[in-house]
Amino acid sequence: MSNEKATDALIAFLDAAESGIAAAKQILKEKGVAAWDSAKIKWTQEEGFKGNYEKSEDVSNVDFKAMLKDLQEHKGTMWHQGYFYWVFTNGVTVGRKKKEKKTGQEP
Repeated sequence: MSNEKATDALIAFLDAAESGIAAAKQILKEKGVAAWDSAKIKWTQEEGFKGNYEKSEDVSNVDFKAMLKDLQEHKGTMWHQGYFYWVFTNGVTVGRKKKEKKTGQEP
């Protein structure tokens, strides 16, 4: 392959990458990305019929609000950093339980 053809191929690749990055940035702007840190949320230990879990109603906490919004966008349940999160029926209480990795499950 000549230098000119290699340069043209590289430019075409970089144009495609640039276009893809621009599209991804636009999607993130439109949908928003909830950035929250569960370590900054107040959790209490609870015992349920399926075992121990943690619960939070830290509604004045910015990270809690972002987490709750993220959960609502995931229809009330989701995996995040090794924990399974869910919203209670009252809509403001969140539970979480650390899960062991099993075949077919998220980490």
